[in-house]
Amino acid sequence: MAEKLEMTGNPEGPGSKEWLDGRLVQLPISMAPPLRFVNSYLLREPKSGGVTIIDPGPRSDITKQEWKRIRERFGIGPQQVKQIIVTHHHPDHFGMAGWLQQQFGAPVLMSEEAHREALRMWQPDRSMNRALPELFRQHGFPEPLVRQLPEHLESFYQQVEPMPEVTYIDESRQLEMGGWLWQPVLTGGHATGHLSFYQAEERMMLCGDAVLPQISPNISFYPGGDEQPLQTFMDGLRKLGQFEVNTAFPGHRHPFDSFHSRVQQLLDHHEERLAKVAGLLKQEGTQTGFKICEALFGMRPGIHQMRFAMSETLAHLALLVHRNEAEMELGERGLYQFSSRKAARIY
Repeated sequence: MAEKLEMTGNPEGPGSKEWLDGRLVQLPISMAPPLRFVNSYLLREPKSGGVTIIDPGPRSDITKQEWKRIRERFGIGPQQVKQIIVTHHHPDHFGMAGWLQQQFGAPVLMSEEAHREALRMWQPDRSMNRALPELFRQHGFPEPLVRQLPEHLESFYQQVEPMPEVTYIDESRQLEMGGWLWQPVLTGGHATGHLSFYQAEERMMLCGDAVLPQISPNISFYPGGDEQPLQTFMDGLRKLGQFEVNTAFPGHRHPFDSFHSRVQQLLDHHEERLAKVAGLLKQEGTQTGFKICEALFGMRPGIHQMRFAMSETLAHLALLVHRNEAEMELGERGLYQFSSRKAARIY
């Protein structure tokens, strides 16, 4: 029976930590507040010295310098990087992949679904910059906030350039990383095509943003995406919960050993929030998505946090409609409105 992993060292890099005699290294890479850091991981093969990089972070002048220092501190030569793995398409995980591919000539691996989302979000056309503001407008998002969305969304483009050439991976075959074999586990909800990676002998899970300690991963409803992202996320949690995990290595915050209880906490959290939204519709009557967003989250500082809050609110409302606990209809001024299913039938 595998033992829970214990940290075995602390190399020179600020905040970096080594696990299992240095075969697994956690590297906090800078990103914008409020999170401030994303965890990248190095997996080092004990015999050949070959390196796998997981989720290299967003591209910026700061992160370029961080990766140059990492390369020097760990003595990573140009031929040592075997592969760069991306768990999902969000800029804080995907962004540096193309730049590092140029530095090392290594293949970039991710799921086909995740790469498709990356192209849809970050290719030159970038239709999301028009589609998301219109969606939010239809759900009552205030016009001053709607006008901030295109520039806000455009700001992420510089974090993902250059785009990498991508090789697709899926659950059909295991990957060798750090001298271990890892099973890819495909889930969604937080991001379409999200891959976690499970190592059976050591009972480790590299879980990206699928399961986070302390933080509830954002679940976003957006145009052209999954029509039921919250249901997909919860199904993914149940799937991940079937694995025996001693230590989970997340995309943010610290590795943790309470994987199964955290999975259940997240499931309970979303069921409680669904019940709260259903209760608001019963008590307050017909509401726009934004009014429900205000009731759940208040007015968050900055357009970034408001975008997350609005997208997550719509994800919860979509699931309530799917469960026949709420109705959505087009109301006055072309705004979609939600009401309690029972209340809507009393006419």
